[in-house]
Amino acid sequence: MVLSTGEIPVLIPKDEREIWLGDCRTEFVKKNKDNKEPSALEIYDFFLNRLRDSLHVVLCFSPVGNKFRERARKFPALFNECSIDWFMPWPVEALFTVADQSLNKFEKLDTKPETRLELPKWMASVHNQVNDMCDVYYAKMRRSVFVTPKSYLSFLNAYQNLYKIKYEELDEAETKYKIGLLKIKEAKEDIEILETGLKKESVKLKIKTEEVDVLITE
Repeated sequence: MVLSTGEIPVLIPKDEREIWLGDCRTEFVKKNKDNKEPSALEIYDFFLNRLRDSLHVVLCFSPVGNKFRERARKFPALFNECSIDWFMPWPVEALFTVADQSLNKFEKLDTKPETRLELPKWMASVHNQVNDMCDVYYAKMRRSVFVTPKSYLSFLNAYQNLYKIKYEELDEAETKYKIGLLKIKEAKEDIEILETGLKKESVKLKIKTEEVDVLITE
């Protein structure tokens, strides 16, 4: 309704509408200097015309699925009253830049600098490979599958979420491994202490044995 006529019926309550028309009356009189008392309908038309001139709407639709077709059929104003811009697939440079900016905000990324530099290139390459396979799939199966920029952004988010999960798993495993090594070290130290004590006791035992042998001989 906004696209086709500029207004949505019964959207504005009557009391608010009177306030709005009162604000527009002064502008209407300034523009039409004919000393004629304007009617409410004239002021409202003036208000709608200003609304049409000043209001700009940006609608973004994905061509994937049946929703785009259904909306086009139900709401002709989407095409009749709009300037349509078709956005083609992103070039490799754009894919690289988006991935690079996304990784810059990802604080958990723990890798070598050279790997960090290659990661956005790999992400862009994966997206293009999937896009190419969609064409192969259509050629073989005659079914269209689309990979949109939104799919790429979802891929970046999924990578970061999976990275966090795996990083936490490795972090937990590393903590357990360190605790195990610490326990082994403590056990080794305890064994060394026991061995030292046993050596001392064995010396005492040897002396006692010799004394007992002397007593037995006597």
